[in-house]
Amino acid sequence: MTSIVLAEARARQLFALTKPRVVSLIVFTAIIGMFLAVPGIPPVGPVLFGTIGIALVAGAAAAINCLVEQNIDKLMRRTSWRPLPRGQLSSSQTLGFAACVGGTGLWILHALVNPLTMWLTFGTFVGYAVVYTVLLKPATPQNIVIGGASGAMPPVLGWAAVTGEVSPEALLLFLIIFVWTPPHFWSLALYRRDDYANARLPMLPVTHGVRYTQLMIVLYTVALVGVTLMPYALRMSGVVYLAGALLLGGMFLRYAIQLYRAYSDRLARAMFRFSIVYLAALFSALLLDHYWRQIV
Repeated sequence: MTSIVLAEARARQLFALTKPRVVSLIVFTAIIGMFLAVPGIPPVGPVLFGTIGIALVAGAAAAINCLVEQNIDKLMRRTSWRPLPRGQLSSSQTLGFAACVGGTGLWILHALVNPLTMWLTFGTFVGYAVVYTVLLKPATPQNIVIGGASGAMPPVLGWAAVTGEVSPEALLLFLIIFVWTPPHFWSLALYRRDDYANARLPMLPVTHGVRYTQLMIVLYTVALVGVTLMPYALRMSGVVYLAGALLLGGMFLRYAIQLYRAYSDRLARAMFRFSIVYLAALFSALLLDHYWRQIV
């Protein structure tokens, strides 16, 4: 019985390394990309194995992020609970786990989906685990802007998994997430700025102050609202999506303006949480519109 309990605890620790809440949003947007890529229902094989492969590689990238940042995580309340800072897992265990999970994911994508998806996913892994985590995050307050390219790739990966190519429509989905990432992450950085300062990470609120970050959030949110209208302007979507994009964009912009006018940590936390709901709802509106137009 004791060995079973220990095994369950170890499984939970390894699972925590994969940042399941983050990966769930990655997988969700990848799946939306799969369904938007073709009329009707996409083939089961690419959807199933593409989802599994993308999820595994994303989890491996998250584990490498935890490995590289374990000393930083010790200094931050938001991350001090993770298995590596608490000494529940060693660096070698984490590296071995990431290699097994990531390698399996890449094999699945290459063998059971297509090589293009595998290489794009591998590039995304390198972009997040190496370029963002190792090079950008400790070096520049623009880390999340540049590094956001990796986080914006999932719908492109999903699109490639089903079609074997990357179309302009897939790149537009990429652009939406790319522009969404800074206001999403900076709202978190605002109410966690003491954590980042303590860890000596050059996040925008630490290097440029709260007021400047508030302004950047407003500007990026305005840009985001404009970008989210492009699927309708380019006839990738119809009025169902347009209505959803305008409603959601108005709510997001309202949060940004309120945050600029009267800042509070409570409001920044609320905006961060809404930003996650926003992205999920926006992509859901794209999917709903996709099939609604086929029906009517």
